[in-house]
Amino acid sequence: MSTPSAPSPRPRTLSTRARWAVPAVVAVGVAAAFAAPPLLASAGEAVQPPVDPAELVATVLQAEPTPLSGTVVYTARLGLPELPINEMTGADPIDLLSGSSTLRVWTDGAERSRVSLLGTASEYSVVRDGPEAWTYSSADDESVHYTLDAAGQAAYASAQQQMADALDPTVTGDLPTPQEAAAQILEHASEHSTVTLGESLTIAGRAAHQLVVTPDDPATLVAKVVVAVDARTSVPLRVQVWSTADGSAPSLELGFTDIAYDAPSDAVLTYSAPAGASTREVVVPLPEHTDAPAVGTAAGLPEGVAVAGEGWSTVVTLSDVDVAGLLAGDPTSTPAGRAVEKTFGSDSAQDLIGEFMPSDEDGGHGMQLDTTALYSQLTSAVPEGRLLSSTLLSVLVTDDGRVLVGSVAPEALRAAA
Repeated sequence: MSTPSAPSPRPRTLSTRARWAVPAVVAVGVAAAFAAPPLLASAGEAVQPPVDPAELVATVLQAEPTPLSGTVVYTARLGLPELPINEMTGADPIDLLSGSSTLRVWTDGAERSRVSLLGTASEYSVVRDGPEAWTYSSADDESVHYTLDAAGQAAYASAQQQMADALDPTVTGDLPTPQEAAAQILEHASEHSTVTLGESLTIAGRAAHQLVVTPDDPATLVAKVVVAVDARTSVPLRVQVWSTADGSAPSLELGFTDIAYDAPSDAVLTYSAPAGASTREVVVPLPEHTDAPAVGTAAGLPEGVAVAGEGWSTVVTLSDVDVAGLLAGDPTSTPAGRAVEKTFGSDSAQDLIGEFMPSDEDGGHGMQLDTTALYSQLTSAVPEGRLLSSTLLSVLVTDDGRVLVGSVAPEALRAAA
């Protein structure tokens, strides 16, 4: 069977709101891909008729959203040093940096959804309802309500279907799902990669096809991405990202262990703050949208941001970064004094900066981390500055205030610096 030139994950569109920063990029950049260990999957139990890989990719991307609920397990084996968070307990998005985490997912297939990260004695939830979103951390007993500003509300109301994704409020502590992870990989699966059909198998009780996306670029740390797709519904059930450094298990995995295609009850999808919980209001301004620049060009990029290379080995460089200021929580420490947005969207799991920097209102919320200690723990000294090295991503913070990020070997970033 011929194999189309597979999609490489699309380069992230960098907004003018400067969501790249330290230590967010350093500490959480490794969570940009998704994957984990075998999740109740068994091969050979559900042999499916052969399908064309390109047609299966198209089917997944064109499938109508489906109401569902289920349990998802996320596992990260990124080869990071042990994080200095031993004193913290409960559920928090920082847990996604290492080890395994369990999430519960509910969606009506349209504009309403809930994702909850479960801890041993606490829960962190993200609830979306069209142009609004809420987060709740039981550990902090705090609820945060995200709404669009007046311009965003008007645009959403006038073009609801077309604007839904673009105007979805950016939410601090957003959580990944297999569907989002698969869409990011498969949307550009015909570029810089080869797509083949893997063996059929059963995942979470569902017969599934597997799409194997193999980068054509030998310089990348990503060996392959494997997406398991429900053979009947075309819903992505699991995404695994394998590193060239370890062929024994995926470096990242995100997949359902059980799933039901039933519409969740209204009670599940309606957010109600627990009694006694504090509530903080966040108004998200209407984002400025520009066409995504071609990889390797500077068109449309904010000042101080450069992109080199293409495909899987793309390197992004952010200049004029005041590392000390960012570690101290100074929001003006990015290039040209742009304030760092302390939120991130589901299309950019590496932007967990909200968990590392204090809020303006109360001087801190969510986890209380010693960012300097975290930065020192995750990085090592090199002649150019500080280096974070994981199985899927490398980050170099230079002494002259630049941050280089790419799914390439550390030596490639040091050479580019």
